[in-house]
Amino acid sequence: MESPSPPSKRRRKNECGDDTSSSPVVVFAHGAGAPSSSDWMIKWKDMLGKALDAVEVVTFDYPYIAGGKRKAPPKAENLVEFHTDVVKRAVAKFPGHPLILAGKSMGSRVSCMVACKEDIAASAVLCLGYPLKGMNGAVRDELLLQITVPIMFVQGSKDGLCPLDKLEAVRKKMKSLSELHLIDGGDHSFKIGKKHLQTMGTTQDEMEGLAVQAIAAFISKSQRKVKPLLQKSFSMYH
Repeated sequence: MESPSPPSKRRRKNECGDDTSSSPVVVFAHGAGAPSSSDWMIKWKDMLGKALDAVEVVTFDYPYIAGGKRKAPPKAENLVEFHTDVVKRAVAKFPGHPLILAGKSMGSRVSCMVACKEDIAASAVLCLGYPLKGMNGAVRDELLLQITVPIMFVQGSKDGLCPLDKLEAVRKKMKSLSELHLIDGGDHSFKIGKKHLQTMGTTQDEMEGLAVQAIAAFISKSQRKVKPLLQKSFSMYH
């Protein structure tokens, strides 16, 4: 089930005759272990929507976890078709708006796979806690080396699923514009220990707020650089 955020003023303006807008539509995918209704997803959905002035932030549940089910997640590749359908519906609902694909952990991997599809014209991908290491410990870099749209990584410095030295090595080989924002002391879900926060003299909310500011700055910068791609996105679905 898809869960949209409340429409912004930009959407109402669009419905009154303005066919294009810089206000993006964001499709935000959950991680492997928790659905779109989790506290983490709800919080980040709200923060992304406000920071990006999104016309809508669409969240959804993959079939294996929808309706309260708790099955083991399938391979990420097996979720691409369902995810792509959600994206196409969102794009059709808001023609002319830039498309941003966002995801937490596994959802960010699937978002990257969707972004690589020829019939999807994303303006950027946001990876919140990208799981660079697989279950066997191997670095999964093939997908990141294929992607050509701008990509933003937000990672906790203590995230065992994404060794920062490995990520930096991959970023140097990537074709696309990429940026990394590090949440100091954060784990895979960006949670920071109380002692670490006290040492830094800050709070969890402040650290996550800085991450969201960095995301907004990256999207603004990347949209200026991929304006022709956004025009392609508008024409592709008409």
